[in-house]
Amino acid sequence: MAKKQTISLEKIHIPRWEGLPNVDLYMDQILTFINSSLSECIKYGDDEEDEKNQILTKTMINNYVKNNILEAPVKKKYSKTQCAKLFVICILKQVFSMNEISSLINIALESTDISHAYNSFCSLFEEAVISIFEKKEFSKVDSSNENRYLLKAVLLSCSYKIYVQNLI
Repeated sequence: MAKKQTISLEKIHIPRWEGLPNVDLYMDQILTFINSSLSECIKYGDDEEDEKNQILTKTMINNYVKNNILEAPVKKKYSKTQCAKLFVICILKQVFSMNEISSLINIALESTDISHAYNSFCSLFEEAVISIFEKKEFSKVDSSNENRYLLKAVLLSCSYKIYVQNLI
């Protein structure tokens, strides 16, 4: 028998480009910002103080930098661009490998700037999660726009994973 959903759909909101800090953040600041922003939709366990239940940890960020998925910090600070990429990584890592995530980010940035790509990602992710939980049709995306159709497929995959995790 399935559990009731633990996600509050009204609280699902990923900060848009304009809502990301305009100042560079230290490791602890970026961890707090991202973990608190994503805690409503991505859950790893009940004890959020336990590092293994965190969405993002110092070790994870260091591995993303080491594996060239994320640019290295400058003077131990992370930029708005790095912050946006970390949000995307945290959502996509639910389903995709780091190599796949790196490729998806590169594909998204081929045809537009990061602020537009990131804002589209956030809007469509929220819409996908809500549509899955409410069992409604996800927005119709023109299948002739290959990148947009790919984004739809990617976000539906992540949304279905979040849905299942909230039911088991």
